[in-house]
Amino acid sequence: MATVIAPIAALLLSVALLLMGNGLQGTLLPVRAGLEEFGSLNIGILGSSYYVGFALGCILGARLVKRVGHIRVFTAAVSIGSTASILHALFLEPEIWWVIRGVTGFCFATLYMVIESWLNEKSTNDTRGLVFSIYTITNLTVITIGQMMLTFADPRAFALFGLASILVSLAAVPVALTKASAPQPLAIVRIRAGYLFRISPVGFIGCLTVGLANGSFWALAPVFAQQDGGSVASIAIFMSVVVISGAVGQYPLGRLSDHIDRRTVIILSCFGAAIAGIGLSLIDRNWEVGFLAAGAVFGFFAFPLYALSVAHLNDFVEEDGFVEAASGLLLIFAIGAVIGPLIASATMRYFGINMLFAYSAFVHSSMAVYAFYRLHKRAAPLVEDRVQFVDSIRVAQTVSGVDPLSGATDAAELPLSETSEAP
Repeated sequence: MATVIAPIAALLLSVALLLMGNGLQGTLLPVRAGLEEFGSLNIGILGSSYYVGFALGCILGARLVKRVGHIRVFTAAVSIGSTASILHALFLEPEIWWVIRGVTGFCFATLYMVIESWLNEKSTNDTRGLVFSIYTITNLTVITIGQMMLTFADPRAFALFGLASILVSLAAVPVALTKASAPQPLAIVRIRAGYLFRISPVGFIGCLTVGLANGSFWALAPVFAQQDGGSVASIAIFMSVVVISGAVGQYPLGRLSDHIDRRTVIILSCFGAAIAGIGLSLIDRNWEVGFLAAGAVFGFFAFPLYALSVAHLNDFVEEDGFVEAASGLLLIFAIGAVIGPLIASATMRYFGINMLFAYSAFVHSSMAVYAFYRLHKRAAPLVEDRVQFVDSIRVAQTVSGVDPLSGATDAAELPLSETSEAP
């Protein structure tokens, strides 16, 4: 274990600081926006703005890395991301926040790209699974810690914005001082969206569904938890419970999908998330145990859907096409995450704040119906011919450089990842 961790210890420390700051900021901004009475629509646009920037980072980040190198891009993105955290506290205008949040999304897509290409190069075929498991555990743990930091101070004060900025800034130090050599320049992969849909409609639409539903969750769930005078502590706990439950749900649902038709598990996942969403939209916010229990059920079923969809599509992809598929699906997810908060926030504006999870339930139910339809249109591949879920999840959210305008791939050796969908 020590021999595996030693070469990436500095990078993992940077990851912990970086995602802790981003986890704090991802919950703090909707809460502060709610306190400033931005309105659900403006908060929804704020969430969408992050994913607009994220998608642009996926497309353009690799070109920056190829031009000036990993370490310089990392430090520049950290510096800009840290500055963005402070700017939110200085300019309390929704339109300015949209621009700043888009810049943050761009920076974090680029940072993920650098981190994951570095981890990929520092691991071997024998250690890559362990390396990315450590990375994923670090990712989920520190995002949860960052969300709980919301309880450290009043969201109306400058302190939490300053703390988020400090954490992101400190992330540059371990990378800047490491003696480890930087990875080789990134290759750029070109995406064929039509091809991906043709080989697996369920995988393609599943990733879009996750963007529509989970993008809305990250953007608006803190506002939902804030209703009826919800305390800062209760918001942080609710968000953390959903994230932790989502992490727990990955393994049992993933392993189940290795043994039966993955579309059946996708249907189960969607119906479970839909039922929990309906429960969250109807439940009395003051019944804290029931509220958190419904949130846990939602996270357990909703969060694994992305990896299940990627794994299903990978069952039909040629061996050298995994990275192209993963990169394309990430962009499909990002498109959904841009659109989802806009629809959800408009729904909340006209029909009430409880409609956030009713909207999510509608999206998941629609996906379940579509997957059931496809279940009777095409036979599943034989179990022995499938890609194992644990192998698929390693490329479930690659942030490799993407050129969406071309239909050919440049290279097979690209960074792999298990990045969470958190903002």
